[in-house]
Amino acid sequence: MIPMSTAPLSRSGTTAAVIVTHKRVELLRASLEKVVNQTHAVDWVIVVDNGCENEVKTLVAELAGERAVYLPSRTNLGGAGGFAYGFLTALALGADAIWCADDDGRPADELVLAALFDVAETHRLHEVSPVVCNIDDPDKLAFPLRQGLVWRRNRADLEGDFLPGIASLFNGALISARAMEIIGVPDYRLFIRGDEVEYHRRLVRSGLSFGTALTTAYLHPDGSDEFKPILGGKMHTQYPDNESKRYFTYRNRGYIMSQPGMRRLLPQEYARFGWFFLVQRRDPKGFFEWLRLHSQGRRERFTRPTTGR
Repeated sequence: MIPMSTAPLSRSGTTAAVIVTHKRVELLRASLEKVVNQTHAVDWVIVVDNGCENEVKTLVAELAGERAVYLPSRTNLGGAGGFAYGFLTALALGADAIWCADDDGRPADELVLAALFDVAETHRLHEVSPVVCNIDDPDKLAFPLRQGLVWRRNRADLEGDFLPGIASLFNGALISARAMEIIGVPDYRLFIRGDEVEYHRRLVRSGLSFGTALTTAYLHPDGSDEFKPILGGKMHTQYPDNESKRYFTYRNRGYIMSQPGMRRLLPQEYARFGWFFLVQRRDPKGFFEWLRLHSQGRRERFTRPTTGR
């Protein structure tokens, strides 16, 4: 049961935007320009700079002014560690809500944050996400989204104004500070890939109210290509386009799938990836590499290859 003190999101409180970046200053500019000009203004613009670049520090000060909070890190904390650092900073500043963004995506327009608060207040939510759309073709989704038993790839295919119990975290998500008392902050050990899935797992198990507002959007580079359909599109597996991404994706999935709330999906996990590698790709070597990384994650062996740092 959720404590009565865990109040839902409210536009009357303070909001901190948290953006994590790593050596992509021009992409960061496009994101920041949308964030700082929202009709529902944020109180702080917190930028975690995993590249520790003076150009980023200058840009944040230029666009955010007195609201700027620049957090340089000489260690690349990854997305997970970067958001953890940013979230804790926002909480330390006294923010009532945290709005997430990244350097290669951006809110679709200046009305996104206001729309998220509208939906959150209507449905009494502790977290709410926008639809994540393809930055090059906003009519398409950046990632496949399941609605009921059907996987959607186009925004027009989504039905209704609100999708409860499903959210894409870190891509425009708005989370209450009270919720973070229950779900914590992202797990630095995951570094990249799957950190948002593990955070979503905690959100589901918390009993907090959350979902996706289908009335507003966050634009992000297309990621649907790495979700490979199997069995005529009834199911999907994930196959990133390079070795480093596959390392973190499969290792982290092994850890996530061994956690409470996810273990019941393990038989499906083995069946899906077994079919994909052994039947669809005819790639036994790839399957055994997936199996090795999956096992490494289950055993909580969070070492990193040098290519991932």
